Amino acid sequence: MAMKEIMAIIRPKQVGKTKDVLEKLGFPGLTAVSVLGRGKQRGIAGEVSCEMPAELHGAPGGMKYVPKRLIALVVPDADVDLVVKAIIKVNQTRQFGDGRVFVSPVDNAVRIRTDEEGDAALK
Repeated sequence: MAMKEIMAIIRPKQVGKTKDVLEKLGFPGLTAVSVLGRGKQRGIAGEVSCEMPAELHGAPGGMKYVPKRLIALVVPDADVDLVVKAIIKVNQTRQFGDGRVFVSPVDNAVRIRTDEEGDAALK
């Protein structure tokens, strides 16, 4: 069966809520990584409530990079819309910095422990 990888770049404070919603929908497995980046707004003043190293600061009122979280999971094609809509619902504030969701095809998945492939490797 066909699978897709869903990658979402979201605000750090939204990871817990996003994880909880995905788990309730039956998708408990995901990878979350701390990342730095910026969108076309070039950083968000007031987004971070901690001291940032000087190399991350940009022009006044902005930052070179904004701390975000990248979450990734692989789901069967039939579940892509459900998962993407759930991620959007939890993370959408309609403010700059809400993030992005990317969906890419996955040719195969293999569970290392059991050699299961495809959908069986996702369960």
